[in-house]
Amino acid sequence: MAFWRDLSRVQRGMWVLGFVGLGLAQIGQPYPQVAVLHHMPTLLFLLAFPWLSKRLDLSDTSWMCLFAFLAIHTVGGRYTYTNTPYDTWFEAVLGAGLNPLMGWERNHYDRFAHLAFGALMVAPIAELFRRKAGISFKLSLYLGIEFVLALSALYEVFEWGLSIILAPANVEAYNGQQGDMWDAQKDMALAFAGSVSAALYLLVRNTRGANTTRKKDGA
Repeated sequence: MAFWRDLSRVQRGMWVLGFVGLGLAQIGQPYPQVAVLHHMPTLLFLLAFPWLSKRLDLSDTSWMCLFAFLAIHTVGGRYTYTNTPYDTWFEAVLGAGLNPLMGWERNHYDRFAHLAFGALMVAPIAELFRRKAGISFKLSLYLGIEFVLALSALYEVFEWGLSIILAPANVEAYNGQQGDMWDAQKDMALAFAGSVSAALYLLVRNTRGANTTRKKDGA
């Protein structure tokens, strides 16, 4: 298979693990009424990945960021973002749930996912802008942040559209609003915070790398 040979070893591993994770998420699916809405975009991405990999020509690091978010979304899609049992997992490992330790009353997996979206999307988006548009590193990071903000806003509009179409119980299962009237704003704010944090990290790392190179050249 030519497309298989075109993928790096890392990309092959991520692609296979993506399908395995998506398949495991369907075993004993506890919320089948919204599972298709959650998992269909993931399946389409995985099917298109060989073409996307060749077309976009991103680094393995950028693809790892995208697949990491895909894994987070797949877990949220299995349990729904409202009911992902991270408290149970923390209690099994640490002996105490995360919510009691932090004083939280709601399930915050959706908040974590939006923060992770912002943090993990900046690197691949910025790299794509640099490769395709030939812009500077700093400008690519700025556009990465802007792109995250735009996608976050569009997704919240999409969720609002679903709330009009779906039955109320399914809306809550998919959206994970949990009665918070400011849920959309908080989600976008967390995505923004994640994107800014990632951009600053990449900027500092790039600056340090450039300074190290200059010192070696001057030695």
